[in-house]
Amino acid sequence: MRILFVSLVLIMHLLPVSAQQTANKPDREQWFMDLGFGMFIHWSLDSQLGAVISHSMAGASDDYLKRFTTELPATFNPKKFDPDEWATLARLAGMKYVVFTAKHHAGFCMWPTRTTPFSVASTPFKRDIVREVLDAFRRQGLAVGLYFSPEDFNYLYQHNIPVGRLQHPQHFPANNPGLMELDKAQIRELLTGYGPVDILFFDGPAEGLKEYAWQLQPNVVVTRGQMNTPEQKIPDKPLPGPWESCYTMGTDWQYKPTNDPHKSGTEIINMIIETRAKGGNLLLNVGPKPNGEIQIEQEALLREVGLWHLVNAESVHQVRSWDITREGPVWFVRNSREDAVYAFMQGGNAWPYGERREFILKSVEVTPKTQVSILGYTSQLLEYREGFDASLNWQSTPLGLVISAVNGHRLYTNNKWPNPVVLKLTNVRFKSTAANAEKRSKLDGAHE
Repeated sequence: MRILFVSLVLIMHLLPVSAQQTANKPDREQWFMDLGFGMFIHWSLDSQLGAVISHSMAGASDDYLKRFTTELPATFNPKKFDPDEWATLARLAGMKYVVFTAKHHAGFCMWPTRTTPFSVASTPFKRDIVREVLDAFRRQGLAVGLYFSPEDFNYLYQHNIPVGRLQHPQHFPANNPGLMELDKAQIRELLTGYGPVDILFFDGPAEGLKEYAWQLQPNVVVTRGQMNTPEQKIPDKPLPGPWESCYTMGTDWQYKPTNDPHKSGTEIINMIIETRAKGGNLLLNVGPKPNGEIQIEQEALLREVGLWHLVNAESVHQVRSWDITREGPVWFVRNSREDAVYAFMQGGNAWPYGERREFILKSVEVTPKTQVSILGYTSQLLEYREGFDASLNWQSTPLGLVISAVNGHRLYTNNKWPNPVVLKLTNVRFKSTAANAEKRSKLDGAHE
């Protein structure tokens, strides 16, 4: 099977330029949009010191660059590296794909490349980290992707070019034949020696490289370098076409042992909801420790997200923006496979466990086939309460869809689960009244 794959890649490599791709395949972009939620992994040899990944090389002195490129490889030995644990955690959290840093800006390769000695092969660990990560995530049924930096600080250092990011003509592969040749050789290794790669994230000038990647693997989806990939922010409104927001859990991408407050699980869940409501994917980052373990703070947050996802998975994947993204604090998405809309309701103090609330969704118009339910809860019994009416009731009114429901899914012992509750509305329509049309743009970007 592997021989067949390599043969197909070589055939694609020989195709004339006129037959080469210049964009992602449309069906593959739709596939990517269905995934919804992925794991970003920033990990390299400078995780040993808790430094910003790669960037400490930018503008650094020659003696620092020498120490960075010689001393850090000598001590990188992640003896607790277990990518199957990473992949299992990602799957539990509801992530459908991974993007792993094969080569960050420093130029250190996390696979035993033949192009440079500055790689994992020159460390005490020696193992092919890229291969083990991709294999582990594939075993969990997740799509696999690679982050690749066209910039290469070690190459710049070795060729006496000032080290920085896009501040010198030689920082751009298009202006630097040696750097372009190095990048293409490394991409060729990754796309011919590791099986099908689903996603490529070019963090830097991708011209000439993404086209080469499509030549080697036509089905690969290029994210950064081809589509919008806002970093540490979600756009105010939906963007056209596929897009992906990239976020850290704390303040840094790579492992940061000190001075790094993390987001709450509720904040992360709300980020997933907002991103999906606006039609994008969320790529959430973890920064493994130098020994290969995911730090406990990030693991704990992913497990909280995982519990929410176990209840509400269908509202995250295979969904698109609806006619309106939000109505006050309520976000909406639509199912791309069935006639269903999901409304994300605030939980926690806004809707405590065991309490009935009434909601008016002014943007929703019912049909004769409309049904309303709560994901993960039957609306029949409330634990330990005899004779309690937990039924879900709804009716169409001139004001909109009125829903009366109990938040009755018990997820924490103390009943203080703080995260959103999701309503599923089947066979409904957007209430396109003049009033709704007039205030739609306000509702789309509104914040409480």
